[in-house]
Amino acid sequence: MYRMKEDFLQEWKHASQGTLKVLEALTDDKLEQAIVKEHNTLGWLGWHLANSLSFFGGQVGLKVDAAGQPNDVPSHANEIVAAYSRASEQLQQEVEKLTDEQFVEAIDSFAGKVPRGSLLRSMIDHQTHHRGQMTVLLRQAGLKVPGVMGPTLEDQM
Repeated sequence: MYRMKEDFLQEWKHASQGTLKVLEALTDDKLEQAIVKEHNTLGWLGWHLANSLSFFGGQVGLKVDAAGQPNDVPSHANEIVAAYSRASEQLQQEVEKLTDEQFVEAIDSFAGKVPRGSLLRSMIDHQTHHRGQMTVLLRQAGLKVPGVMGPTLEDQM
């Protein structure tokens, strides 16, 4: 749980940059890549991450515009990157308006009554989870996996 705005903002900078690296590795022709048929695709996961910032932001009382309809996944990877980038920047600007006291304030959310800083932690965990799924799919699709939490095989070659 975050208790101070600056702690969240530092981690958000790192987390959102990592997610952008993964999204920037997408190509239009691989957006339909899934582990098996009927599972989440690279495109759906990327679009979900772009839209989830609006959902989590709204839960903690921030104004973050939705990227679009959740199931209307764009057919161009650069649209997903741009949508996530906009939402990420908007989220950061909105968090900068919060006080440290607001981070520990309990709010009503989908998870019940929780501190705002706890829900923001869940947002980053959610993003990290899906980003990990995407790195597996990138490798399966034959695309370069960017180093986010450390070097990848490609980085060491």
